[in-house]
Amino acid sequence: MAGYFSLGENKIRSGAYFNVQKRGDETNFGAIDGIVAVLFRSSIGPLGKATVLPASEGYEKTFGTGGTTDALRETFFGGADKLIAVRIGNGGTVGSASLACATGKAKLSTKYPSGAKFTATIREKLGDSSKKECIVYLDGSEFEKVTFAAGTEEATALKEAFASSKNFVVDITDASGTVTAVSQSAFTDGAEPTVTTADYSVGLKEVEKYYINTICVDTEDAAVHALVAAWLDRIYLAGSFAMAIVAPKPSSSLEDRMTSISSFDTENVIAPLNANANAGNEELKGYQVAAYIAGIVAATPANQSVTHATLSRYSVLNEILTNTEMEVAEEKGCLVLSTASDGAVWIDNGVNTLVHPDANHDSGWKKIRRTKTRYELLNRANAAADALVGKVDNDTNGRATIMAAIQGICNAMEAEGKIQYGNVTESTTVTTDGDTCGFDIEVIDLDSAEHIYLNYYFQFSTIVAASGE
Repeated sequence: MAGYFSLGENKIRSGAYFNVQKRGDETNFGAIDGIVAVLFRSSIGPLGKATVLPASEGYEKTFGTGGTTDALRETFFGGADKLIAVRIGNGGTVGSASLACATGKAKLSTKYPSGAKFTATIREKLGDSSKKECIVYLDGSEFEKVTFAAGTEEATALKEAFASSKNFVVDITDASGTVTAVSQSAFTDGAEPTVTTADYSVGLKEVEKYYINTICVDTEDAAVHALVAAWLDRIYLAGSFAMAIVAPKPSSSLEDRMTSISSFDTENVIAPLNANANAGNEELKGYQVAAYIAGIVAATPANQSVTHATLSRYSVLNEILTNTEMEVAEEKGCLVLSTASDGAVWIDNGVNTLVHPDANHDSGWKKIRRTKTRYELLNRANAAADALVGKVDNDTNGRATIMAAIQGICNAMEAEGKIQYGNVTESTTVTTDGDTCGFDIEVIDLDSAEHIYLNYYFQFSTIVAASGE
């Protein structure tokens, strides 16, 4: 993985390294999408470990629908193709049910700490007396079902049937023979894990193993948001590029929320200010709105803007700002939700929290589209260069091969409508010597037409001038 280097710095490890510089002044302006990481709480599922959830599979059979799994739901509504889901927490105990057998009892337990209200049913399979079923219910609804062979080895067959289960395990140390039929026998409740800020750190370490576009968390806690922002800065230096979408507490004042958001002042954090809307009769706010937007940003390709992107899930925006409030907020790096002329809820302006770019970052980094474009280029070009480390000689031909690979990425992104120019040359600042070589990549990325000025001219006279007069 390509890492960051400062000009003049000599790295110890072999590899491709990148640096970001500013080209030109403000007047000279010219992938893999849909992956969201979510840190959340639940009574079910793997704890403290990343689980990959494709949209086609959903999350309910792995993590249920309790806790803050609505964050998972909202990212899918936003358009996420795949989630890197981490259930956070520590401690807790498993729940279990004792199932009577011909000899002793089989113990059906949750694989992970859980206080969920499970019950278990053992019955003959309808229409097939050679098989039995074990059905586990959650809050009265079927959650998981396995089928096993009936007969004298039912306890062993039951254990084997659950061997591939994501959620349960069977212990038959003290059991053998047939398994007695039972209807919705309650599990002895386990204890829920506790959740601390440190558990979010554990979750972030898990996410770091994967490529993501965006990340969101199930809380409006400022300490957790700061933790995520610091993590993003750290992984950037290691060559990973992602953006967090976090929302401050909706119950705090508008001014306090603006202050909280402006404190980030970075291109890798996006923060919706007035995160409170209805989806039908359901009110969604705070982290739920942030999760939805995380899905939208991740799914939107770099050749499109999220400015005036309609939030089709929402029927009503519950906190509508005045024009003055919106202008003040956007100048402070807040993502503002507003309504279109037809009443649809949309993103007013696709900006992140960056307000004061440093000397090596231009104002393009304030825009979600341009930041995503640049992150994509960095990721793709860095990967192309990294693939050639140790594979070519450090001579004219070898360096030409590296330049051609990176130029190919630039050309592809130009054809995709993401940049309008990209050119690779040998570096003028890195001295080619031994195993070291450097390259300059000049890029002019694209923006959307987002400020359209219309001049109208009217006249008092009702006489239309003849053509050419």
